[in-house]
Amino acid sequence: MPATIDDTYAEAFRSIYASVLITARDRVWLDHAVRAATGNASSTILCDCEAGLDRYVPGSETPDGRPGAIVQFHVPRFHKDREARLERVVLVRVSQNVMTCPTTAAFNVLDASGSWHASAEPKPGGKWLAMGRKVSYFGDGHQFTAERHGRRVWVVPILSGEFVCERRCGFADGLMGGNLWFFGATPDAALEAATLAAAAASEVPGVILPFPGGVASSGSKAGSKYKFSIASTFAEFCPTLKGKEGVASRLPDGVTSVQEIIINGADLPTIVKATQAAIAASRDVPDLLTISAGNYGGRLGKSFVYLHPEKQPA
Repeated sequence: MPATIDDTYAEAFRSIYASVLITARDRVWLDHAVRAATGNASSTILCDCEAGLDRYVPGSETPDGRPGAIVQFHVPRFHKDREARLERVVLVRVSQNVMTCPTTAAFNVLDASGSWHASAEPKPGGKWLAMGRKVSYFGDGHQFTAERHGRRVWVVPILSGEFVCERRCGFADGLMGGNLWFFGATPDAALEAATLAAAAASEVPGVILPFPGGVASSGSKAGSKYKFSIASTFAEFCPTLKGKEGVASRLPDGVTSVQEIIINGADLPTIVKATQAAIAASRDVPDLLTISAGNYGGRLGKSFVYLHPEKQPA
C-alpha cells in the first residue's frame, strides 16, 4: 500500500546562487573536483553556503569539449552582505578545490538563456562576480588573460601546466529549503525512501540536494534553548523522544525513523518538479508510512511547495 501523502507544503526561502561549470580530462578527476568544491556545504546553519551537483554535461556541450559538471552555490538572501558572501564562496571553492584538482578548468554558466555560450550575457536579474580575476592572483604576476574556447578567461600557470578560469561568474536569485520528510515504520524503510527520492529529484536539471547522498538524517527547527545556536533538533519529530515529559510529539503512530531531503534550485517551478519526482519514486517503499514536509507557517519563506500538486498555484 502506498504511503500517505500529507496535505501540507514545504516552505522555501529566497537565496542568491552562482553556478560554475567544471570540466576535466575524465570522469574520475571531474568527480574529485565536484566532491571537493561542494564539500562541507550541507546547511547554512554553520557552513558558508549550501552547494551540490546540479547535473553532468557531455563534452559535446562544454566549451573545451571535455566532460563537465555544473555545481550550484547558494547563500540565503536575508544576509545583508549576501553578495560578498557568495563571491567569497566562489573564490575559495574554485581556487582551493577546483584549481588544485588535476586537469580541471572552470567556466561560467548563468547567462541570458540560462545556459553557457561565448557571448555570456547575464541571466535576467543576475549580476557578475569577478571569479577568474581573483583566482588568477595565485599566478603571482605570471597570470594572463586570453580567449580560449570562445571564452574570455584568465590563464594561471601551475605546476601541472595551466589552469583556465572564466573571467566572470554570473549569479541570480534562487530558492533554498524545499524539503520532504519520510516517516518509516522501520529505519530501513525511511532511508530507502529518502534515497530513492533524492536520486529522482537530482535527475531534474536546475536543482541540488546539498546533504550527504542527498539525505539529511538530523532535520532541524529554527531556534534553540541556547542563545548561541540558531537551530536545533526537531524534538517533536524525534522517535526516541516520543513520550518524554515536556515533548509534545507530532509523530504518527508506528513511526520509528524519519529521514529528510532538502532541495535547492533556480526557481519554484523547478523545485516543484523535483519534489513531485521524489514523491513518485518513493511512495511505494514497503513500511514507509507517510511522506510529509517541514514548514513554519510562512515565517521563514514565502515560496510554498505543496505535496499535493493540485494545490500548487499556477
